[in-house]
Amino acid sequence: MNSTNVSSTVLNRLTEEWDTLTPEAQKAARYVLENPHDVGVSTVRQIAKAASVQPNTFVRMARQVGFEGYEDFRAPFREAIRQGSVSFPDRARWLQDIRKSGDLGGLYADVVEAAIRNVEETFSGIDASSLQAAAEAIWNSRQVFTLGVGVNNSNARNFTYLASTGMMRFHAIPRPGSTALDDLAWAGDQDALIAVTCHPYRTEVVEAVELARETGMTIIGISDSPASPIIRNADHGFVVAADTPQFFPSSVSTIALLETLLSFIISVASDEIVERVELFHRRRHDLGIYREEPK
Repeated sequence: MNSTNVSSTVLNRLTEEWDTLTPEAQKAARYVLENPHDVGVSTVRQIAKAASVQPNTFVRMARQVGFEGYEDFRAPFREAIRQGSVSFPDRARWLQDIRKSGDLGGLYADVVEAAIRNVEETFSGIDASSLQAAAEAIWNSRQVFTLGVGVNNSNARNFTYLASTGMMRFHAIPRPGSTALDDLAWAGDQDALIAVTCHPYRTEVVEAVELARETGMTIIGISDSPASPIIRNADHGFVVAADTPQFFPSSVSTIALLETLLSFIISVASDEIVERVELFHRRRHDLGIYREEPK
């Protein structure tokens, strides 16, 4: 059997139920065990032809091992593809299958493909040591300002909101009614600025980074090119891929990078950070902010 983590539960069930299968169903099961990646990217007719059995054989095999039908059996393999736990060529075949699914199938496939590619390209160019260095610089700062405008405003504020559940010195800027430059007026060399902008680069973000450089702040820049002015002025620069078939640049890899950076910050933080997060959410439950589920 090929080494894979596509859907170990389903594959184990096939081996456990092997002796209960008919000879034809065993042929189908053998093909799945030896070619698990094909299940998520092939139709029942395609996989039956490859296994030299009739399509109904796969349906019967699926039912014999406890599934309602072939689509139910196939679902975990397709989910594994969506989660990225199989190789890119297999995902490419899955996307090609989507393109044939209807008038908007092509657009859907293009958007999904771009999102997957952006995340892969982003993280292939970033190593854990770079993220750790940035996380340690952020954690050791007196105050941390997160700056994003336009489409990146919500990304910066979401990052700040999550960080603030356990850390009190994070500030999303520009604040309502203010400007980024005003918000950094009293910042200095003990503080850090996380700045996000992609081409075309927002003037207010570039100017804020230049001010931060003049005042000695630690700068973490997130942008879509090594030539970006905020990357060139950053102490810790991270390039994200933002290609998309849409008009607007994609935020998928930016959000993924910010989530990863926050995870690193929590990892290098002092032990009380876990207690703070637990206290924050316990108070929210006590105040009735979260809807309690019936017991």
